[in-house]
Amino acid sequence: MPHPPEISVSNFPRQHARTRRFSLGVPRAFHFDPAGRRLLFLRSHGGEDPVNALWELDLDAVADGAPTDGGSAERCLVDPAALGEEDPAELPPEERARRERAREMAGGITSFATDRDARLVAFTLGGRLYTFERDHETLVEQPSAGPVFDPRPAPDGRRIVYVSGDGLHVLDLVGGPTQPGVTRPLVVEDGVSWGRAEFVAAEEMGRGHGSWWSPDGERVAVARVDESAVPAWWIADPANPDRAPQRVAYPAAGTANADVRLAVLGVDDGRRIGVNWDRATLPYLARVSWTGQGLTLLVQSRDQRRAQVLAVDVETGATTVLREVTDPAWIELVDGAPAWSGSDLVTVEDLADHGPDGSRALVIDGEVVTPPGLQVRAVVATDADEVVFTGADTDPTQVHLWRWRRDDGIARLSPAAPGMHAGGASAGGRHVVASTDLDATAPKVQVVDTDGRTVARLRVVAATPDVRPQVQLLELGPRGLRAALLLPTGATGDTRLPVVLDPYGGPHAQRVVQSASAHLTSQWLADQGFAVLVVDGRGSPARGPQWERQIHGDLATPVLEDQIDALHAAAAHEPRLDLDRVAIRGWSFGGYLAALAVLRRPDVFRAAIAGAPVTDWQLYDTHYTERYLGHPADAPANYEVSSLVDAEGRLLGAQPWGDDPPELLIVHGLADDNVVAAHALRLSSALLADGRPHRFLPLSGVTHMTPQEVVAEQLLRRQVDFLHQALGRPRSA
Repeated sequence: MPHPPEISVSNFPRQHARTRRFSLGVPRAFHFDPAGRRLLFLRSHGGEDPVNALWELDLDAVADGAPTDGGSAERCLVDPAALGEEDPAELPPEERARRERAREMAGGITSFATDRDARLVAFTLGGRLYTFERDHETLVEQPSAGPVFDPRPAPDGRRIVYVSGDGLHVLDLVGGPTQPGVTRPLVVEDGVSWGRAEFVAAEEMGRGHGSWWSPDGERVAVARVDESAVPAWWIADPANPDRAPQRVAYPAAGTANADVRLAVLGVDDGRRIGVNWDRATLPYLARVSWTGQGLTLLVQSRDQRRAQVLAVDVETGATTVLREVTDPAWIELVDGAPAWSGSDLVTVEDLADHGPDGSRALVIDGEVVTPPGLQVRAVVATDADEVVFTGADTDPTQVHLWRWRRDDGIARLSPAAPGMHAGGASAGGRHVVASTDLDATAPKVQVVDTDGRTVARLRVVAATPDVRPQVQLLELGPRGLRAALLLPTGATGDTRLPVVLDPYGGPHAQRVVQSASAHLTSQWLADQGFAVLVVDGRGSPARGPQWERQIHGDLATPVLEDQIDALHAAAAHEPRLDLDRVAIRGWSFGGYLAALAVLRRPDVFRAAIAGAPVTDWQLYDTHYTERYLGHPADAPANYEVSSLVDAEGRLLGAQPWGDDPPELLIVHGLADDNVVAAHALRLSSALLADGRPHRFLPLSGVTHMTPQEVVAEQLLRRQVDFLHQALGRPRSA
């Protein structure tokens, strides 16, 4: 598909929305065959095509380092456009929830799973189950018990388990992988779901699955989720009062979590063996894997200060502790860990005394193998002799792909050039590296060998943004706060510029990175006549465990202090910043931070746009909130200092606004099941009761990630209009 025509700069909001933030047309969801000779991945046909197709790269057909030409080396295996348009209304509720938890903005094939040899591929379209067999290039729509969610082939390719409704079902491919199979229920229980991840596992723990095959394909470990004790919340659609509200089991801080258990099921005989561990003190099932080393679990205490890696005896359900970790604040969950390298257990652990700010270290069989200061971000792959992982070294604005090898230690696999280098998959001594930097707005996706040499480059057909970020990376103040400053393109002279802070500001996320694509919207805002400042403060990742833990017990004070300190330091660096005209905008935690700023420091902030803000931390989920603030019954002061409103609807910690109050725009999707609209509604009510003027923009039918094109486009435009109005005049004397 050809690239879309150029769009004028004034249409950047439309381009940004139509391209799903320029994510369309970028290869993703990589999976090698065991030998590293075939690479499966997803990609749409163009930068404005929202439908992902399944592709294959034949590495045997690629000259070393050559870009693929879309011919013999890279080909489309399954194009959903040929199978009929996907109707979002037909998606199972579990699939809609998975896409929301994964912030999935595209359609078509959004995920897939394979057998051990990557010959059989299973995926869903509109709740229908499909298989594709690579040897015979055969696509089959398979029978199912109903709308299908999360199909997972057995390692030997003879069966597929999938979720339909609240039950787990098996598809037996009795006629082989090129024929329709026979489906049957494996386990169904009234009032309980089998085979899916509960809300906090999918949203906060990074565990999106609920079933795991044994290596021989004869048994499957299955999560059993009982949400009967979880508070029932109701999300209504006020624009359509004839529709019934959606029931959501939402475990708010201090309330009951889902009762999550694990069972091993015999696929043929139906034998069920319950897995036993100390669920009373370690209720969170954070990780599950089943490899040649056996069935392995990672479980956490509710306060997340204690975790155990367990080995399961699949014949009896008994468990043995392989490793236990404790931390006075919390234990960070890292994607891909624990894992196995041969018979050695691979973990990632926070070590307070490993480097000046501590280190998130790679640990092999109890031995730390990464140097002080290398912060491990994720484990990508392991084999008997090697562990591939991503990590940040001395510069937190960069991430690289690394490997630890048993015979020669640590080496970097990604290019030496500065940037963000993510690992996608590894097998057979080959590794996918997706790289972005400050010079290019689209990533470069390549396959490298185990010494970092380029083997092949994949095509990227993303749209070219009409905005080109001009980013100044700064280290500000005595804490060395990482910041990005963006001025209007071509700005010269000494004209004073109103300032817009554009942070996320909370834990787990970075905004200040060496990637042009991360700064596109900030540059567009700057081009509307603002100086835009993006700051990563205390609590943000890649600067060590000590840095991250400085927000423990208080999500408000350190993060707001860091934004203000960075603002003043940036103004000392760039005198054109007008500190009498300062606004802040953000979404989710950033929206919370924006509202916090005008309520507690109205002397600094003239305006704020608070998108989908958390306003009462007792209304947010258990796993995230209690990690940082503790249980509300044990640490009520932490919630009082961190929240904007209390349960009685009173403002907390708000300073007087005076006769020239700041402007506040609150935006919230009414269909948001993550940060529910009650947060914004309660804040608005408290502001009204306290006589504080503000604006409230409710978005009907919109969830936390605002995927609708029209909404995403117009939301950017309305924000700029608001900022121009609010900052167009200096603060009254």
